[in-house]
Amino acid sequence: MVFCAISCDVKLAAIHLYEHSLVDFLDILEVCDMSSHTFYQILKLWQEMGDVVKLLDKNKWGWPCLLDCEDIKYLVQLIHQKPDYFLNELLHLLQTNCFISIHFSVIHQELECAGMSCKKLKSI
Repeated sequence: MVFCAISCDVKLAAIHLYEHSLVDFLDILEVCDMSSHTFYQILKLWQEMGDVVKLLDKNKWGWPCLLDCEDIKYLVQLIHQKPDYFLNELLHLLQTNCFISIHFSVIHQELECAGMSCKKLKSI
């Protein structure tokens, strides 16, 4: 099968059968329904890491954060001081005061994540 997920149990069973020479290699591939390339990738993971799945680094999921917590606090503080800033003015202040070069859409997203909205800006 092409692009079919293979469970960890099947991978471990295939490696066990291969390492102990209990079944012929081609029979293992046929029964487990995997290619030799896939099997050797799984075997390499098993030999290098002791596991048959590659662990993902949870810190690398999604887009990288362009602004840290202090920069976001600075943005919120600017908005509280003067609620009628335009995004390009906030962008300029970040570039000159914090030496951060980003797109104004990032500022908009971060302000939304911080709980700022047009309604809240009108009430400040």
